[in-house]
Amino acid sequence: MNVPVEAFVILSMVLFTLGAMGVMLRKNAILVFMSVELMLNAANLALVAFAKQWNDIGGHTFVFFVMTVAAAEVAIGLALIVAIFRHKQSINIDDLHQMEG
Repeated sequence: MNVPVEAFVILSMVLFTLGAMGVMLRKNAILVFMSVELMLNAANLALVAFAKQWNDIGGHTFVFFVMTVAAAEVAIGLALIVAIFRHKQSINIDDLHQMEG
């Protein structure tokens, strides 16, 4: 069964939109972090779909590097969130604005 590339691109757009809405609307740092990861995965899906359409391995290679950077981002981001929670006892983004200045 062949799924058209347009279906993957539409799914990628929907996932990216949901991720962007999560970043803009959520107050919890972990949920914002998960929304950013959803946006990265949506971009990866689009890259793989276009690589399939053009029969090019470059898209798959780029997705591999994006996934590697995303894994490093997860490790560093979660460490920062845990450190902030230990200091502030909250991961609410509005509470973190007091750290400015």
